[in-house]
Amino acid sequence: MSKERTRTRQPRQSEGVRAFKRGLDVLQEVNRSGGIRAGDVARALDLPRPTVYRLLETLEELGYVARSASDDRFRVTRLALSLGDGYDPGVVICQAAAPYLAELSKTLVWPVDLSTYENAAMVVQETTHSRSPLSIDRGMIGKRLPMLRTSAGRAYLAACPARERDLIVNHLRRIDEADDRPFLDQGRLDRMITETQARGYAIRSEGEYNPKTASIAVPIVRNGVVYGCISIIWIRSALSIEEAMAQFVSQLQETAAAIPVET
Repeated sequence: MSKERTRTRQPRQSEGVRAFKRGLDVLQEVNRSGGIRAGDVARALDLPRPTVYRLLETLEELGYVARSASDDRFRVTRLALSLGDGYDPGVVICQAAAPYLAELSKTLVWPVDLSTYENAAMVVQETTHSRSPLSIDRGMIGKRLPMLRTSAGRAYLAACPARERDLIVNHLRRIDEADDRPFLDQGRLDRMITETQARGYAIRSEGEYNPKTASIAVPIVRNGVVYGCISIIWIRSALSIEEAMAQFVSQLQETAAAIPVET
């Protein structure tokens, strides 16, 4: 009986290992090329095109590659690049920022989040929501925030390199969420990027994403790399955007500049 089970199990295991190896080979080829079309990957690895397309779609869904709408080339993302260094930048920045956010919570009573970019969304890595008596949200760790309708996403898009921003925006266009469509209008998107870059921080003040709250976000940038964003969230009826900017921006910027980041 055990021998029969072993014989029936082994082919499935071999197929799994082979599929896993092919996926790694495809990811390695995309990384090596710096930008490559699916057909070229298939030729380079001598694999059937349908297999390569399926593997690339899976890698894209997992956030390891992104396809450019302009030239249809696949490129690796920061998530894939982090594998080579043996650590997750999100974890590193979270550990570095936690004491700074705790200190910030003593002066800013409204809740503050630290989020990092991951596969077309900002993911909350650290938060003071549990410490804030004014928070209306709980369980924020791990929550995915939309790029175009939150201050964190807007701050990241405005601060990241143009090439990375184009990849993210093209990814969002392919995902095509109904709520994102008005914000993907090119003129509106360009204005948001220009205004955010001029200010040095992003705002969400018109009830988008959550009609009850507004927010301001400041990027954590070192040598042109955006490691994450710090956001403060408040109830819209309690403060105007002008009052919030006057009270919060300088402290958020000072904290973002003080967080130690390995570069």
